[in-house]
Amino acid sequence: MKYVLVTGGVVSGLGKGVTASSVGVVLKSCGLRVTSIKIDPYLNIDAGTMSPLEHGEVFVLDDGGEVDLDLGNYERFLDIKLTRDNNITTGKIYQSVIDKERRGDYLGKTVQVVPHITDEIQEWIERVAMNPVDGTEEPADVCVIELGGTIGDIESMPFIEALGQFSYRVGPGNFCLVHVSLVPVLNVVGEQKTKPTQHSVRGLRGLGLMPDILACRSTQPLEEHVKVKLAQFCHVPISNIINLRDVTNIWHIPLLLRDQKAHEAILKVLDIQCVGKVAREPQLSEWTERASRCDRLKSPVRIAMVGKYTGLSDSYLSVIKALLHASVALDRKLVVDWVPSCDLEDSAAEENLDAYEKAWELLKGADGVLVPGGFGDRGVQGKILAAKYARENNIPYLGICLGMQIAVIEFARSIMKLHGANSTEFDPTTKTPCVIFMPEGSKTHMGATMRLGSRRTFFQVTNCKSAKLYGNASYVDERHRHRYEVNPDMVPEFEKAGLSFVGRDESGKRMEIIELPTHRFFVGAQFHPEFKSRPGKPSPLFLGLVAASSGQLDHLLQPGLISSTGRHTCSKGGAQKLKAGHVMKPLNGLVNAHYSATGNGAIPI
Repeated sequence: MKYVLVTGGVVSGLGKGVTASSVGVVLKSCGLRVTSIKIDPYLNIDAGTMSPLEHGEVFVLDDGGEVDLDLGNYERFLDIKLTRDNNITTGKIYQSVIDKERRGDYLGKTVQVVPHITDEIQEWIERVAMNPVDGTEEPADVCVIELGGTIGDIESMPFIEALGQFSYRVGPGNFCLVHVSLVPVLNVVGEQKTKPTQHSVRGLRGLGLMPDILACRSTQPLEEHVKVKLAQFCHVPISNIINLRDVTNIWHIPLLLRDQKAHEAILKVLDIQCVGKVAREPQLSEWTERASRCDRLKSPVRIAMVGKYTGLSDSYLSVIKALLHASVALDRKLVVDWVPSCDLEDSAAEENLDAYEKAWELLKGADGVLVPGGFGDRGVQGKILAAKYARENNIPYLGICLGMQIAVIEFARSIMKLHGANSTEFDPTTKTPCVIFMPEGSKTHMGATMRLGSRRTFFQVTNCKSAKLYGNASYVDERHRHRYEVNPDMVPEFEKAGLSFVGRDESGKRMEIIELPTHRFFVGAQFHPEFKSRPGKPSPLFLGLVAASSGQLDHLLQPGLISSTGRHTCSKGGAQKLKAGHVMKPLNGLVNAHYSATGNGAIPI
């Protein structure tokens, strides 16, 4: 097993996750099997109880792991399936060591950070790196490890020490360190400054780690004399200094690595010969087409994102990516209008009239409406108003998790005249509980107590839009993260009033997908389809929303365009065949996502 460690220096938010993913893409395109591990130095066991506004979205894996959003980048870039163990946290490591101490595994020993914590980290990495992630039974050839945070952070110290030991443990030719750093330009001087990177590398070396490759983030291409200076003061060969400048979309990053021969530098450090299955040059023709295609898109499609965490786009990162995958596949330039749900409420008109008017202007100017998942009652009334507006005005609507529950509540109040209808999450004493707490959930413990991970949904109606988008499959497997559900006792009333529950779980009692048959596109899903969307295989429900919003849904749903095998591919001229669950092949990518040296890596507009 070979290991590539990606660290970051100077400032956080340089795009280590995108860099690590892109390194994996380049190595995979050379014919190597690649897996990934993300190390987060926080004490939380996982990301499940963390606020999206503080840490970005919580990404959910097939096994129910609630993990850092960077694992979503790994899965999307590399098209692999990871497990909860691929996200290492300080909390997990300490919990494991303490459990061993209580069992008596260290009997007679004084349990310390060194060697017990550091040994646990190294053993965890070696164990997880061997797990197959690409659908075969074969282990990976290379494991890309991303260390979260910035070199010098106190909480990272045990991991730095462990990784320093690990580099000696696996031996020369099996470990490559890629250090991502910033080369800023001061406006008053107007020249690229190397001192921050020099200090970052000095700190890294002082902690026992020697960078093999420098990945330098900058707004403009690095000048040659700057590379010479970095090579001299950082003790890194000039051929191993890679410039990751700002680009128009993040699909260019693997291409930047390839063009600067980063793969050759990595393969040389890892002592991997370019023979047999390992290609001398990365095979990235699809990525090249994807990146250029993203830049060429002009016809816009406007989607109103109505949520409570709109102040940080990373809170809905996977949703944005899924929208982008679908929009590029349909030859549309995605424009996301962020609508804070609180600003749609009547109370906002009294408190901040400008914000209220702007929110409604954005909602009414959108081609489609998306209400993503969330927790808590803040902004719920605004989401209900958004669902009502979309339903009454025949505007394409997709509700995810809470967004589906919101649509059910709105339907009960407006169509069924059940004015007190609500979720017990927002009103525990409601007399019309159309959304209820799931009986298997816990009301005393929050972490890892929801209905999590991949679950099967069976279609009840064969000719509904959702089933057609999934290639007329009889069932689909999608990832879940919720503790409330539609009240099964009220389902007959809803269906009598015209709301169709077209997807249910294996018991038939848990509602998974809703549709309004008479509406252009009004769909809600209890699961999170965004987590399995891929650049070359957009989520079917997101594809349906974007198609309906851009006037392409009828064409997309024509017989023969979506098959039971089902891949739907789009060429420059239009739609071809589509695969159930994972749609659209060569046209892939993210558009309007800038890889910026001054922001959080990939920043969707």
